[in-house]
Amino acid sequence: MKSSERSRHGFTLVELLVVIAIIGVLVGLLLPAVQAAREAARRMSCSNNFKQIGLAIHNYHSAYKQVPQHGTGTGQRVVVGAGTQFWNNNNNKNLERLSFLVALTPFIEQQAIWEQIVNPNGYNADGTIRATPWVAMGPTPNVGTYGPWATTIPGFRCPSDPGDGLPALGRTNYGACLGDSINCSTFGGKTAWVIPNGNFAQEIRASGRGVFTAKQTRAFRDILDGLANTIMAGELMSDIGDRSIATRIATNNDGPTVYNNPALCEQFVNPLRPQFWQETGVTLGGTGFGRGYRWADFSPIFSGVFTILPPNSELCGIDHSTLSSLSGIPGDLTLVPSGQDHAKEVVASPSSRHQGGCHVLMADGAVKFITESIEAGSQNSAMVTQRGTGVSAPGSASPYGLWGALGTRASREVISEEL
Repeated sequence: MKSSERSRHGFTLVELLVVIAIIGVLVGLLLPAVQAAREAARRMSCSNNFKQIGLAIHNYHSAYKQVPQHGTGTGQRVVVGAGTQFWNNNNNKNLERLSFLVALTPFIEQQAIWEQIVNPNGYNADGTIRATPWVAMGPTPNVGTYGPWATTIPGFRCPSDPGDGLPALGRTNYGACLGDSINCSTFGGKTAWVIPNGNFAQEIRASGRGVFTAKQTRAFRDILDGLANTIMAGELMSDIGDRSIATRIATNNDGPTVYNNPALCEQFVNPLRPQFWQETGVTLGGTGFGRGYRWADFSPIFSGVFTILPPNSELCGIDHSTLSSLSGIPGDLTLVPSGQDHAKEVVASPSSRHQGGCHVLMADGAVKFITESIEAGSQNSAMVTQRGTGVSAPGSASPYGLWGALGTRASREVISEEL
């Protein structure tokens, strides 16, 4: 048989190289689409987790005729300035520092961990037996040797958030909406806590305008603006130690200035990398007080959000130790010792690892995605407080536009936009 009549088999080297080059180009074109599809799936899973939290809150309300209290637990409250305060740490009681997420555990298929919390628990987080069992409802939520507080609950985590490990305990990516004013946001309002300029009960009546108010009970009947028009909770990203403006607090400022200008800390943002703090000239909160570090802790830095600055904005906190006088300051803030970051009041916006915004949970159970460009009024306007005047007077419409109006439960603002 002649060679010209023989059948040819296989590819030449040139043909093989061409095929490989074509495959490489296709992979390069498809990889971003694959990554985008994966993030879309994670974002949907995150939304579903938030939806389950909304259903759990509604089921809790059906059972107890109120939403779960944010800032609850065991331990006697004392007069400010005497004895053990709630911002101290304690192994024998939690000093009413538990978040609303603790009460939701049996409503999101976490009955086992709820049983550990409500019953005396004789084991440490590492499985060793304690000489004296933990008390019912556990110690303060900073205690990492207490198993439930160190446990990561998948339903409280967003798959898009990579945060993991120490110095955090069990992390969360969802926080209670505390309204559009940080005044008394960690103290709540108890008439027994009398201060020189009034008391916390008077202060919180003016400024505690969210669905949740620390250490107070709320029910759906209190949401006069309508369940579908009011944010009940917001997404938050947890700190991974990268100096992110949305996960670490800037605290080198005085209290009154932050109340009068929530955007005060914008001056400390790195102009070349606007999602991070600058390297010098800014004081950040302690490494153990990163955003979302404790799902069981009611402090705003761990499990709270405000509708003041737009989503993914900087965290601007008050360093109480710098305050030397109570004159003109809403609340008795000088009594919080330096270093107690969990007791600090902080402008803590919702945030997420999703592109361009974050999820919020409306009071009717719907989950919405809010972009960073939402209309947020004047971000330099003073917050509503008992002593406020003008746009910050008690009962005023939110000075933070549509965003602020969505975070208040009974300010009677009219929302004419579909989110």
